[in-house]
Amino acid sequence: MLGIIRQKVNAGGSPILAFGQRIRPAVSAWRGYSSAAKEMTVREALNSALDEEMSADPKVFLMGEEVGEYQGAYKISKGLLDKYGPERVLDTPITEAGFTGIGVGAAYHGLKPVIEFMTFNFSMQAIDHIINSAAKSNYMSAGQISVPIVFRGPNGAAAGVGAQHSHCYAAWYASCPGLKVLAPYSSEDARGLLKAAIRDPDPVVFLENELLYGETFPVSAEVLDSSFCLPIGKAKIEKEGKDVTITAFSKMVGYALKAAEILAKEGISAEVINLRSIRPLDRNTINASVRKTNRLVTVEEGFPQHGVGAEICASVVEESFGYLDAPVERIAGADVPMPYAANLERLAVPQVEDIVRAAKRACYRSV
Repeated sequence: MLGIIRQKVNAGGSPILAFGQRIRPAVSAWRGYSSAAKEMTVREALNSALDEEMSADPKVFLMGEEVGEYQGAYKISKGLLDKYGPERVLDTPITEAGFTGIGVGAAYHGLKPVIEFMTFNFSMQAIDHIINSAAKSNYMSAGQISVPIVFRGPNGAAAGVGAQHSHCYAAWYASCPGLKVLAPYSSEDARGLLKAAIRDPDPVVFLENELLYGETFPVSAEVLDSSFCLPIGKAKIEKEGKDVTITAFSKMVGYALKAAEILAKEGISAEVINLRSIRPLDRNTINASVRKTNRLVTVEEGFPQHGVGAEICASVVEESFGYLDAPVERIAGADVPMPYAANLERLAVPQVEDIVRAAKRACYRSV
């Protein structure tokens, strides 16, 4: 990495030009699903996105704990060290504040670091660099300093890892101007959003989910194309419906879709929105859906107070209050640190049945 920085400084120009790198669009034109060609795990989607972006742009490099020799704590970076070498895949000591600060400094010099946290709980050690050094620098420099950096890793609850490894930071980071915050659900999300994050000129917090890494999803030929990219700030309607809108992100999208299947058997047509982007939030898609269904259920793993669901509720009340036929329902994690015991842990995070009950309440069905 230091060699790349020296090349940048000494040459007085961009390494992209030296390598003959062509300029790529930030996003491809968004289209819906084409026919599924194959299946891919979320882990494979993230790995392929990293590989393709590193191959296309020599300024992109990966840095974090165990990303190199160990192939990544969750094997997201498998094979990248062998392909790109130790100057672009850097193993670090257990010092989040140190390597995050180095990453932000490299971004100041025009490189495109991808900083991996073993869990976003550990990003607390580096939050000064994320918020004060990365998020605010473009504004404070009157646009003279761009910080093209991605902070990525698993976020939220896993299984049996206790309160200090189970926190959802979506609402924390989404409250900060200067950051973009993405939360993929499917393999298409993971691949398209990570590519968009790496290409973006601003700092992006990329919130993955450990329990989704091994999940398999169908992907189309379009998704597998190296030019594929999803737009930041655009939600996806995973399932259309007419009776109630359910918003969710990350793992909770899957729960919402399961709840929608159960509700359909009881004659309730639920529309499921995969937020994808927490900041910027796709308020237009959410409000358009609520104006159609007249009801809203928000779902998230994080704490209820000042949560993502609270912001969605505020948006709907401000823009679509006259369309609501029932009070908004918020489903969130329990307002307690995550318990370690498995039975209490299950009670502390939203379950499919919680979403079903909330949707039935919104539709004035007995529960």
